[in-house]
Amino acid sequence: MNIKTILTAAVFGIGSVVAAVSAHAADKKVVVAYQTDALPSSVAIANGEFSKETGYEIDFRKFNSGAEIFAAIASGDVQVGYVGSSPFAAATSRGLAVKAFYLSSISGIDEALVVRNGSGIDSLSDLKGKKLAAAPVSTDHYQLLALIKSLGLTERDVQVFAIPQPEIVAAFNRGDLDGGFVWDPALTELKKSGKVLVTSKEVAEKGAPTFSAWVAASKFSDDNPEFLKKFAGVINKYYASFAKDKAAWNTDSANAKELAKLLGGTAEQQASALNNLNLLTPQVQASAEWLGGGEKSGAAKILKDTAQFLKDQGKVTEVLPSYAEFVTADALAGASN
Repeated sequence: MNIKTILTAAVFGIGSVVAAVSAHAADKKVVVAYQTDALPSSVAIANGEFSKETGYEIDFRKFNSGAEIFAAIASGDVQVGYVGSSPFAAATSRGLAVKAFYLSSISGIDEALVVRNGSGIDSLSDLKGKKLAAAPVSTDHYQLLALIKSLGLTERDVQVFAIPQPEIVAAFNRGDLDGGFVWDPALTELKKSGKVLVTSKEVAEKGAPTFSAWVAASKFSDDNPEFLKKFAGVINKYYASFAKDKAAWNTDSANAKELAKLLGGTAEQQASALNNLNLLTPQVQASAEWLGGGEKSGAAKILKDTAQFLKDQGKVTEVLPSYAEFVTADALAGASN
């Protein structure tokens, strides 16, 4: 073999290695969608720990609602996202293949119906004839409709507007709305000139429980199990810190300041919002009660019940026989509290 042949072979060999490395690097990229909710794990978005621990190049993108995130997943623009159970039930009922691999929180006081001072609403019995709003197809929208139904009212008795949270805040402040079912930062804003009438936790106790979760497109989930496990591990770390070291999450903490920088508002508001969360330990999440029970899992049951409610309301056309395929405890296997 002459020198020219050797050099040519070497160049092609190097080119093949570079191509292989580039292809591998491309496989290590993922787009992750998040919302403005205050979560302990959001600090890992701000400081880059998710990328560091998973070894993936992560493009984090902020969205205003779960419905928007599911649209992005359906288009292929997003592979992983943080969503609520109502848009989750709607998306899967319409055929979108996704899996919940981590429950961020369940119905708590971090979401609530706030009514405007001067609206004439002092109790739930005063809602008839009023103008209320929630983000489209959100867990808040679902719970607002469920609340109205539980009171024996319909959308003919109460005007319900499905509009994005920034528009809810603006309309509320103008006096165009009597109330809004919202989460932070809108929740904090509405409280400035209103009062909490009922919380998500209280609506759940009336028969309409909800949850928020990290979900992944099913193909991405199947192809990247180690990524999801490491991603869940980062969340576990921050949730454990929040549970065991309250000083690390108070108003003056670096964590609260990081959240404010990422999500908006003040460190004080973020620290307060965190205390409103209703969090589950990894072991409880992985149990049959929530993600690990297949057909009988709590998450699958909530999805099906929510889908049935949405169908009754004309929001979706079909309820699937089972929602078990949309939840998995695989990423939490072996996790400790």
